[in-house]
Amino acid sequence: MKYYLIAGEASGDLHGANLMRALKAEDKAAEFRFLGGDLMVAQGGEIVKHYSDMSYMGFAEVVLNLRTILKNMKHAKADLLRFNPDALILIDFPGFNLKIAEFAKQHGIKVYYYISPKVWAWNQKRVLKIKKVVDKLFCILPFEVDFYRSWGMEVNYVGNPLLDAIAAFNPNERFRSEHGLDGRKLVALLPGSRKQEIYKILPDMLETASRFPDYQFVIAGAPSFDVVFYSQFIKGKDIPVVFNSTYDLLSNSEAAIVTSGTATLETALFHIPEVVVYKTSAISVAIARMVIKIRFISLVNLIMDELIVKELIQEDCNSDKIGEELERLLSGSYREKMLRNYQVLSEKMGSPGASEKTARLIVKSLDET
Repeated sequence: MKYYLIAGEASGDLHGANLMRALKAEDKAAEFRFLGGDLMVAQGGEIVKHYSDMSYMGFAEVVLNLRTILKNMKHAKADLLRFNPDALILIDFPGFNLKIAEFAKQHGIKVYYYISPKVWAWNQKRVLKIKKVVDKLFCILPFEVDFYRSWGMEVNYVGNPLLDAIAAFNPNERFRSEHGLDGRKLVALLPGSRKQEIYKILPDMLETASRFPDYQFVIAGAPSFDVVFYSQFIKGKDIPVVFNSTYDLLSNSEAAIVTSGTATLETALFHIPEVVVYKTSAISVAIARMVIKIRFISLVNLIMDELIVKELIQEDCNSDKIGEELERLLSGSYREKMLRNYQVLSEKMGSPGASEKTARLIVKSLDET
């Protein structure tokens, strides 16, 4: 069968690649076309557009880049019709993907949504649209099932695909030597995968690093950028950048400073103490604070429904406060308590298999039509 996938961010590229691998196991004749990234390219098929040309963070940034976004959407719609897939598989990225879902539904294309849009965070009435334009929805967070049920919608809970990616991870025993790292303990810097967030957040991360000379700080580089891009922030400091090695970096680190997003959960599942940071334009934050209806921004805290990892947002995202939190993470009872909470989190998340479960459900649904 023919599958058309759309993933608009680095995390979606990871989950899309794992789902493609699982679909190939279920459907030997699987044919793929997609908007995504390098990990999806490695699974085969044909890429239409890279996510690095599609992703914008914050309300203001979306408005400023609206022309580009609309152009991408128009191109995706036309390409979707030309390919005429048996199934459209949308991965998170709701601002873009829900509009594509509506278009596909109008043209008789089956729509599968993998990784639910975070409608529980704001504008919950979007569930009504999802019910109309999505044939099957696959959720990866335990609390989402009850949320959708409260709106009269039954969904499939398949577990979390991060568990698949982590289970498939094979540590590189030569990680330190290959990247020229010295004998100091490591602190991982995960500044995100989008240009705007890196510009806003990485300088504060690097300023924090200067306060901890006994630790080696290492940046997890996003695959859509190169070392030249990061050099404008590093400016000669002894802070290396590693690419395509985030899991190796985390597994070798004592602590991490992490931009809010999927990486906060990945870091926790590796049992690495972390502080979560986030900063964007003042306009975007003002709007977000008016409309977002959740207590926390990090997935760790949302899943646990309590403050497990510190969140430093906007004006609190500065080198002084990040440094204070990092000091607490590196030793003592605060660190030990976080690690105990991580163990509870891991138990809540369950076992790997989300990609395989989702692939089986999609193929079964298509076989029944």
